[in-house]
Amino acid sequence: MSEVKLAAEVRTEFGKGAARRIRRNNQVPVVLYGHGTEPQHLTLPGHELLLALRTPNVLISLDIDGKGNELAIPKAVQRDAIKGFLEHVDLLLVKRGEKVTVEIPVHTEGELAAGGNLLEHVLNALPVEAEATHIPEAVTVSVEGLEAGASVLAKDITLPSGVSLAVEEDAVVLQVLAAQAEEAAEAAGDEAAEA
Repeated sequence: MSEVKLAAEVRTEFGKGAARRIRRNNQVPVVLYGHGTEPQHLTLPGHELLLALRTPNVLISLDIDGKGNELAIPKAVQRDAIKGFLEHVDLLLVKRGEKVTVEIPVHTEGELAAGGNLLEHVLNALPVEAEATHIPEAVTVSVEGLEAGASVLAKDITLPSGVSLAVEEDAVVLQVLAAQAEEAAEAAGDEAAEA
């Protein structure tokens, strides 16, 4: 789990105009909330925050106006639909040792059994509960030799120690689908042979 340190400034202006001014200065409006505290309105450096958010479930150490440090994880990220820049970010306040529920990416390795079958990711991210400072970046699942009709359930995935599932154990994460294009071509060939 990577931890990124960012300098944050307390934000006193609100509304669309203020948010536009903040973004023009290459900063991002942010709201930090959690633990029953009042939400804190902050600004963070845009480029550094963008780089930090490339890591799933990154742990962000905020130095708020030099007054103190807070730990947070991203909860919601709003991007411009066309240009992709950050418009607004919600951060969730966390404490060291605290358990949080997050979604971690599911990566696959290995080759499916021969036959041109397709691998479907039913869940692209696996909901898990982990300590805030030890959130795994991803889980890797072997699909080596899986045939059509096979599936990988949440309970089949090996998780790092201290991490538990936050989804039903029988939830399907991956499944192997039969190659329908080949079946359709074979069926068409059989029909032509009969005619």
